Amino acid sequence: MAPILKLDRLTKNFAGLTALKDVSFQVEERGIFGLIGPNGAGKTTLLSIIAGSLQPTSGTITFQGRNITGMRSFQAVRAGVARTHQVPKPFGSLSVLENVEIALRFGRSVRSAAHTHDAKQILDRVGIARLYLQRAASLSVGDLKRLELARVLAARPSLLLCDEVCSGLTEEETASILALLCDIRRAGTSILYVEHNLRAIMSVCDHIIVMNYGQKLAEGLPQAMQNDPSVIEAYIGKTASI
Repeated sequence: MAPILKLDRLTKNFAGLTALKDVSFQVEERGIFGLIGPNGAGKTTLLSIIAGSLQPTSGTITFQGRNITGMRSFQAVRAGVARTHQVPKPFGSLSVLENVEIALRFGRSVRSAAHTHDAKQILDRVGIARLYLQRAASLSVGDLKRLELARVLAARPSLLLCDEVCSGLTEEETASILALLCDIRRAGTSILYVEHNLRAIMSVCDHIIVMNYGQKLAEGLPQAMQNDPSVIEAYIGKTASI
């Protein structure tokens, strides 16, 4: 399949600190691509640049054959790129339903009187339809993660950027979220997935990209990355096993 996303020598400097240096890779359509690495490797910075909330110092981003380098976040969403955040920040005083309705209005959805119906369908898809009248601020961590996914799905993305969507969840909640990601992929959305839970990311990803110190260290199939000595050393230490 053709790549939906291509990064070419992406670099980001912060006041003399190089957070990313010459990062190049591509994400194939209808796949789940994992992005792993130790803290400070540049994973979230990379997602932020792709999503338009940070601007790169140099390099290019091509999405669906179009150069989107430097595109702002609202423009990226309307082009078909949307992201979750490590810490969900819904409109806490609004209901679960209202949060998704707002996302529908500002994403790629056709404006219509059917927003409430569409929002309920999305909430049902992520498993929290029963909570549609509840205030977002009152949700559990697991349900907040589902609301975060619902709000992103409301934007109708072609490429979903997931940043630690399973962090803080129980094993049962994690398994449920991973099943949801697989369902999203089957429906035609490509996913670039950052996660510290290696078992989670290895279980659903078709391809793994490993970063360290702002650079791409390695990439390949999940099994190959699990057995790569340089990956093991960089990510969890010389004597550890993934």
